[in-house]
Amino acid sequence: MTIYTKTGDTGETSLFDGTRVKKTDPRVAAYGDIDELHACLGLARASGVDDDMTARLTGVQRDLFALGAQLADPRHKIADRVTKVIVDDAHVARLEAWIDALEAELSPLRRFILAGGSTAGAALHLARTMCRRAERSVLNLGADAVDPIIVIYLNRLSDLLFVMARAVNHRAGVPETEW
Repeated sequence: MTIYTKTGDTGETSLFDGTRVKKTDPRVAAYGDIDELHACLGLARASGVDDDMTARLTGVQRDLFALGAQLADPRHKIADRVTKVIVDDAHVARLEAWIDALEAELSPLRRFILAGGSTAGAALHLARTMCRRAERSVLNLGADAVDPIIVIYLNRLSDLLFVMARAVNHRAGVPETEW
């Protein structure tokens, strides 16, 4: 088996239900934005975060694969067959618990901060902006086109990525630059 299939050479791709769509289709763009976010989280992991952050980021990357699968399945046929492709309320609750735990390590914000800090912190700030773009792409599909939990998950994830960036910088002893 080779990595190239040539089925996309005309600018089309297949969704999970077999429907052929243009690669510029909003649904493809939405799960493409999720994929880009997933890769940026890999960059953050490779930038030298501790084991705690690595475990959390790996968990989020797994969630993003599931979320992308849900987006690529407009008729919700795969979700019934493969339970690991479901992002649900428990995933959102886990993100909220992580936010609460990480915020307990940090001093409260008194001003806006500039993105940056350590390499991993900067990568997480970048990931936060990618997450917001992915959220906008999903919202552009329309309220009836996706499970509402996807939007909730992405909204909470962007909050988590902001707090993770702050925590990574704090743990590395890198001060935040206020605006």
